[in-house]
Amino acid sequence: MKNETIYDAVHERYATAANAKEDHAYGKAVATEFGYSVEELANIPEDANLGLSCGNPFALANLKEGETVCDLGSGAGFDVFLAAKKVGASGKVIGIDVNKDMLKRANQIKEKTQANNVSFVESPITKIALPDASVDCIISNCVINLVPETEKQLVFNEMARILKPGGRVAISDILAKKELPSRVKDNMALYVGCIAGASQVEGYDMYLRTAGFNDSLIVNDKSDLNVYTTAQQDSTVGGGASGCCGPVSTGCCSNGAPSAKDEEDAKNIDFNEFAGSYKIYALKP
Repeated sequence: MKNETIYDAVHERYATAANAKEDHAYGKAVATEFGYSVEELANIPEDANLGLSCGNPFALANLKEGETVCDLGSGAGFDVFLAAKKVGASGKVIGIDVNKDMLKRANQIKEKTQANNVSFVESPITKIALPDASVDCIISNCVINLVPETEKQLVFNEMARILKPGGRVAISDILAKKELPSRVKDNMALYVGCIAGASQVEGYDMYLRTAGFNDSLIVNDKSDLNVYTTAQQDSTVGGGASGCCGPVSTGCCSNGAPSAKDEEDAKNIDFNEFAGSYKIYALKP
């Protein structure tokens, strides 16, 4: 698949998610499966939780008051607003996203909640519009797997560039448990659904080491990826795009992909067979 085709499908899918009718129960079910506590969910605006998580990066981030945090692929600000509570008024949280619909929604929530230590920047994560050595901690949640393989190293290089010496990466992402068969790799519904573009653990570790990170830790948290499907089936709202790894609803994406066949095939996949939710931690020397 061409990179341009992948980006087009991803952008349209997440624009659909940003504008979909809210389903707070679905978002809560997904976040709970991936380890967000009742207290954490109570500190996040419900409108920011679109059910797009695949883990909880705060389990490793250990954020402190006064720190500057960057969230790569911040979407509607789910993790940004929680990080803002953790770093306090003296800290700063910067959400990076390239999707205008997500940024619009995030900024509306920022204005509504008066989150003065939060900002959102329109930028690709392969070329982040932030200065060198300006961030203490980078978080990200189920986004890097969406970057085409030929450009993934750029993301890790950028993370190393914007982190201060001694800065850290604490992210959650979908990684492949084994080499993916062509029926998965070539399915655009599974690409925009975070499975087909997932790296294996060895590849992720290589990206980190090549970018210059030390002391990397990559751990499968053994959450149930099929929650995206089961939570949607239990949803009282229905319709719209499903969560990160769920099958894409018909009509979500044009540009010729994903096709109706891709979408139907994706519904019959056991996500846990091919991939898992992983926590990744690394330090910049």
